Amino acid sequence: MATVDLAEAVDPTLVLLTVEEAARRLRIGRTVCYRLISSGELESITVGHLRRVPADAVPEFVTRRRKRQHPTAATAA
Repeated sequence: MATVDLAEAVDPTLVLLTVEEAARRLRIGRTVCYRLISSGELESITVGHLRRVPADAVPEFVTRRRKRQHPTAATAA
């Protein structure tokens, strides 16, 4: 991974991510990310004609998935 890519991947100042950036953070493919957006599982917005994923939507998605996959661990915490 190039240094610039690494800086973008962990930049806490980004408010909106491209679909590719969100996919990279989730370590999934671009097509899978678009599928999650289409199904409503991953929040996204449009800015003009561009599709963007709010940066805070990525950890929220992971939290929801973890609760769904491990419901007893989520209630015990």
